[in-house]
Amino acid sequence: MSFTTSTGERIRCSAATSDKTQAQEYHDKLKAESWRISKLGDKPQFTWDEAAYKWLMETSHKASHKQDINQVAWVHQFFKGRSLCELTRETIAELGEIKCSETSPSTANRYLAMIRAILRRAANDWEWIEKAPFIRLYKEPKRRIRWISPEQVTILLKELPEHLVDIVKFSLSTGLRKRNVTDLEWSQIDLHRKVAWIHADQAKGRKNIHVSLNDTALEVLNKQIGKHSVRVFTYQGKPIIQTNTRAWRKALIRAGIENFRWHDLRHTWASWLAQKGVPLNVIQEMGAWESTEMVKRYAHLAPEQFRKHAIVVDELLNDTIVTQCENQEFKNAT
Repeated sequence: MSFTTSTGERIRCSAATSDKTQAQEYHDKLKAESWRISKLGDKPQFTWDEAAYKWLMETSHKASHKQDINQVAWVHQFFKGRSLCELTRETIAELGEIKCSETSPSTANRYLAMIRAILRRAANDWEWIEKAPFIRLYKEPKRRIRWISPEQVTILLKELPEHLVDIVKFSLSTGLRKRNVTDLEWSQIDLHRKVAWIHADQAKGRKNIHVSLNDTALEVLNKQIGKHSVRVFTYQGKPIIQTNTRAWRKALIRAGIENFRWHDLRHTWASWLAQKGVPLNVIQEMGAWESTEMVKRYAHLAPEQFRKHAIVVDELLNDTIVTQCENQEFKNAT
């Protein structure tokens, strides 16, 4: 197709079709749109495809970029080729219902939040649309923090194969996320200084993480020396990628541990620290949580930590009561 806009700009592009009638319709549509934009001040009609692609390019730094691509691909089957102006709250709600019927409200919310982020950027940053539609998310039940006791860990370790025993011990010693453990390289470890580090581009929060290595973690690392030149944790000479394996799931069953995910090892680490009186702000720093709200989930596990502060009020009240009694005795005596 080839035509000249009212401003003198030459447009040449493919109609992406071998049908001459369809190509002519597309040609006339583009020409009419260019005239309205030039003469009437209308905004160009951008499509979902253009917005999704631009958003993915601008957010490629995110740790969840691969997940974002998969979500966009799923939404694309419903919104492909549609103008952003056509994506109303009703249209998006219908898509949410479809996803909710396939998975769960929480999963559907992840997709709706992604659509909302794209449309908000299209409105606020790119000015492709006047206003992003309101998108209502589903209510999600608050999940309880799942953690296991040291006794349960002892039983679980007896049921696991050796290579998973080492990874579980290291995870419980450091509180690192699964990917940061399986991707750990020897270049990120200083055994002499007893520290390890996670680079910013490997961390969920995109910030460097300092990891203090305790004796258990060091023992595990020393066992891995010589197994691989680059990666720390391996199985049969190859780097470990997946931990949610059949061996892991069967070990949980034999250990009698239900409703427990690999990520719950991180919750277990934080729960143990809280129960031993480690301040929540220290747990937040060690676990590299950005939000204090994430760490407050462990507050109920640290009664002794808060009890020492409650005693302050107790002492003040006792001093007040003693003073009142002394004053009353003095009045009675006089």
